[in-house]
Amino acid sequence: MALKVALQMDPVESVNIDADSTFRIGLEAQARGHRLFYYTPGRLAWREGRVLARGWPLELRREKGNHFTLGPEAEVDLGTFDVVWLRQDPPFDMGYITTTHLLDMIHPKTLVVNDPFWVRNYPEKLLVLSFPQLTPPTLIARDLAAIRAFKAEHGDIILKPLYGNGGAGVFRLDPADRNLASLHELFIGISREPLIAQKYVPDVVKGDKRIILVDGEPVGAINRIPAAGETRSNMHVGGRPEKIGLTDRDREICAAIGPTLRGKGQVFVGIDVIGDWLTEINVTSPTGIQELERFDGTNAAARIWEVIEAKRAS
Repeated sequence: MALKVALQMDPVESVNIDADSTFRIGLEAQARGHRLFYYTPGRLAWREGRVLARGWPLELRREKGNHFTLGPEAEVDLGTFDVVWLRQDPPFDMGYITTTHLLDMIHPKTLVVNDPFWVRNYPEKLLVLSFPQLTPPTLIARDLAAIRAFKAEHGDIILKPLYGNGGAGVFRLDPADRNLASLHELFIGISREPLIAQKYVPDVVKGDKRIILVDGEPVGAINRIPAAGETRSNMHVGGRPEKIGLTDRDREICAAIGPTLRGKGQVFVGIDVIGDWLTEINVTSPTGIQELERFDGTNAAARIWEVIEAKRAS
């Protein structure tokens, strides 16, 4: 059955067709006979009981410099669609949160992927707090004294914004570092949000593993190796993806968190594992499926659509 699918995403003209997961999801949808409509988050609206979006019918192709065609601009009622994808990149700010509230009003009659209620309540760095046995020692705090005490206990720590993304604002503070107070002043001066501190995991030099889960089940992983002199392994900042398999510990982590993800409607999730430790559960706009497919042929996009099609048929 052909589905009417809306993609709420960042501007389509700027996507990297060799890396963008939303692009791959859209291509797979087309291959399965589904129809695409595209709009950016700023074009979402609520009016007199309806959730509306102004955008365009969309056709995608894997052709650099010519990867999309837009149909005539139109305003649509998203309540008439079968599926809406919540796929804009963070930051996870009030603009992002508001889109989840609006899309909540049409879900589940229109299937919103991932479930917007739980995207809102499960931001990446907070969901891991439900699984302390799987994570390195972690602190969420704004108070400098609390962060100082955590650093005094663990010595070598990572400090980063609670709602950051793409590796932005991530600092390693080793035992000899004397910049904690200055960094705290910087963060507190630009945001009212708490910070997250985690004990530094030395295994990060071997890579930060991104494991893709579909409906709570692992489908594969890629390893992201930090660039020389970097602590961060994010591909946005020069991390290099490599082929890697799943270990017994990886499967143990996935088995522990999978039922929660599946039960909360988180169809497409990317988790970050360093060594034996879970560091993030990414539900907002996870990436990595194109790299996974290139490395070992795993078509995660097809598995995602199998789950969605089954949900729509039930």
